[in-house]
Amino acid sequence: MAAENGVPLPVQSLTVLGSTGSIGVNTLDVVARHPSLKIYALTAGSNDGLMLEQCLAFSPQVAVMADAAAAERLQVALADAGCQTRVEQGEDALAAVAAAESVDTVMAAIVGAAGTLPALAAARAGKKVLLANKEALVMTGELFMRAARESGATVLPIDSEHNAIFQCLPPNGQTEPGCDLRSQGVRRVVLTASGGPFLHADPQTLASVTPAQACNHPNWSMGRKISVDSATMMNKGLEYIEACYLFDLQPSQVDVVIHPQSIVHSMVEYHDGSVLAQMGSPDMRVPIAHALAWPQRVDSGASFLDLATSPDLQFYQPDLERFPCLALGIEAARQGGYMPATLNAANEVAVAAFLDGRLRFTDIATVVSETLARITCTEPLSLAMIQQVDKEARAVATGLVSKHA
Repeated sequence: MAAENGVPLPVQSLTVLGSTGSIGVNTLDVVARHPSLKIYALTAGSNDGLMLEQCLAFSPQVAVMADAAAAERLQVALADAGCQTRVEQGEDALAAVAAAESVDTVMAAIVGAAGTLPALAAARAGKKVLLANKEALVMTGELFMRAARESGATVLPIDSEHNAIFQCLPPNGQTEPGCDLRSQGVRRVVLTASGGPFLHADPQTLASVTPAQACNHPNWSMGRKISVDSATMMNKGLEYIEACYLFDLQPSQVDVVIHPQSIVHSMVEYHDGSVLAQMGSPDMRVPIAHALAWPQRVDSGASFLDLATSPDLQFYQPDLERFPCLALGIEAARQGGYMPATLNAANEVAVAAFLDGRLRFTDIATVVSETLARITCTEPLSLAMIQQVDKEARAVATGLVSKHA
């Protein structure tokens, strides 16, 4: 299929890490619109039913399941359907399909820390990495970006906010990892946040919030974990950290504003007073299509923005007392080192406990804060130490969940 300027989109061989999640499903929707995009591998956790449908639709060479029982069920179902897709299982298989020689592009969309190692494998292998997994940068940002520079990998952000920033940067800032954006005239970047479902809720009612209420985002359709992160605004804290690593910025060069309409996806402010903003419908297929086709533009399947009929655009300073998780994310970015990995681990444990009904919504921030206070590490930054800190933080957070249950 031709791009909008009439230039054919080059053939790309893709691995989609996390193909049964929200980003993965949207990625395959875009891929289906462009025959030059070919699927080499699909990976998922335990949803073998949807994976079967995806394999039959896209005929990947490899399907990887994290869950062994799901892999066995998938293998049987594919054989019964006459599909030649090879089924593999486990962490090593994830890294292998991310770094496979025949793969050009890797969509890194596994949610949580589980997606870090395969995303890092793709970066080390010099792939075009479409990064939807926040945790890869939150946990290993310095190591990840160094690996990308050394291998010549291209890292393109999929988070709507970081993709918006990328689109608003000067050309050198888009093509040179580690480019000094200040020398390109950039003063700061501004991440927009919807504020989630509780932006105007009475703070006294938040302790009784249910998982269903927290997952009922007003603008975006996302997975449960990410929806809860949006409701606490931890997602913006993680994105704050991610922006620092992705664009080589100091925390003082990153700001956050509440924008309930989710039309302006983020902004870049220049030293001459100019502010460039990327706008569009709240549809993840827009940043996915942008990254898949970059530097071209192709159809994403998303609806076009009609500003004449859209609601008025509003912007507010975030209330850090209402959203303590955002404050925790900003402070972790300022401290650096192992603090972002600790923050992420504690948050994953706390959110899982909330979704299971074992922790109150307002105690998510408490568990994260208390974990940060208890974990210290002065060792030089390394992947092994990050994994150790992650393990220790999860153990501490698990104990704190029991305490606050």
